[in-house]
Amino acid sequence: MDLPTLIAHYGYAAVLVGAVFEGETVLLLAGYAAHRGYLDFAAVTGLAWLGAVAGDQFFFWLGRRHGQRLLERRPVLRGRVAEAFALIERHPVAIILTMRFLWGLRMALPIAIGLGRVPWRRFAELNALSAALWAPLVAGLGWSFGALLAGQEAMLHHYEHWVMAALAVAALLLRAAVRRRRRHPEPKR
Repeated sequence: MDLPTLIAHYGYAAVLVGAVFEGETVLLLAGYAAHRGYLDFAAVTGLAWLGAVAGDQFFFWLGRRHGQRLLERRPVLRGRVAEAFALIERHPVAIILTMRFLWGLRMALPIAIGLGRVPWRRFAELNALSAALWAPLVAGLGWSFGALLAGQEAMLHHYEHWVMAALAVAALLLRAAVRRRRRHPEPKR
């Protein structure tokens, strides 16, 4: 099975699942794939919106219902949630609207918000608005990247599959390095 066929079969599912977590890389690649005609841009943004809203609502609920127990069991998460909680207390609306643009705090912020005093309905409204801004913006960046490369289409056609695969692998490696660094921080001097 070639890459365009894989994208056509699994691309939408990858966008939905990726958006539940920190899905910027998946969404950028999906925007690029939409420009190339492998996926539909409206479907990509709609699924990204749905996944982002559902994921953040789940993490909000998790914070509201099980937040304290979760923090006791996961010390790594405790530090990130404490950092996020300080931001939320000062600027709750701004943080909810921009939370998906704050890389590395994407799951911690909704958990921290759930631990706080923000009513669930208010969070749901702002979360939906934030996702409605995020999904077309990030997918549009991927689309625009594809448009910039359109002039090089003949050369790109031979290498695009490798470039997309390399970008996906690089994003996974970067994410693993960031997680490792958070779990094992360097000692302070």
